[in-house]
Amino acid sequence: MITSIHNPRIKAARKLADRKERYAAGMLLAEGVRMIADAVQCGIEPGAVFYDPEAVEANPAAAALLATLAGAGTDCQPCTPEVIATLTTTVTPQGIVAILPLPLNLPFQTPLTFALILDAIRDPGNAGTLLRSAAAAGVQAVIFGPQTVDPFNDKVLRAGMGAHFRVPLRICATWEQVRRILGSGPGLYLAEADAQLAYDQVDWRTPCALVVGGEASGAGAPARAESTAIAIPMHSGVESLNAAVAGSVILFEAARQRRWG
Repeated sequence: MITSIHNPRIKAARKLADRKERYAAGMLLAEGVRMIADAVQCGIEPGAVFYDPEAVEANPAAAALLATLAGAGTDCQPCTPEVIATLTTTVTPQGIVAILPLPLNLPFQTPLTFALILDAIRDPGNAGTLLRSAAAAGVQAVIFGPQTVDPFNDKVLRAGMGAHFRVPLRICATWEQVRRILGSGPGLYLAEADAQLAYDQVDWRTPCALVVGGEASGAGAPARAESTAIAIPMHSGVESLNAAVAGSVILFEAARQRRWG
């Protein structure tokens, strides 16, 4: 059992909370039964698992997951509660964390015909919720564009509820990189509160990509220049929806059209 917070493996795992360290290692730290189980279900193999035996024993779902992982030959290391506490950020940790490879190479079809682009989305909760909605709506790829929060931030991971392992995602520091991924096919539509074109007047059956900008200052100039602005009509006096809600509403209208024609 690992009893020291200064154990080299624990120190290395703790470093994955830092963005630079995550990308240098190509790994992330996943916390909780649901996230780890989702990753495993999607075929992602943990590099290591750290767990608190008492906490896992008291949680049937955690115990079943640990048994499955151990049976598959995963390196599962028991730890004291104090050690596990240094690896978790949730208020009520479940006593199990895993080191997983960054899911940055999930393949997507080309050319893309249904994509989501996050541009200057800095709020991790919004980014994770949008990724989750994109996975549910059948989006083929999600692009984390310029000035957007890291998709593997712990709060983004929690809000994504396993979507990171189900929908291909790419990170682009510039709009030139975004264009290379999109190619020349999809029409770009930017969610804007004061746009004249309603979101349900767009023909989403054609190749398309939805751009959602940050709540504070919106999308950047390149996104605005290349996109057609669309809005969700609302009753007067009602504040605009936040980025995650607005983006989700539009994504599911697009999914509805694409499903039923």
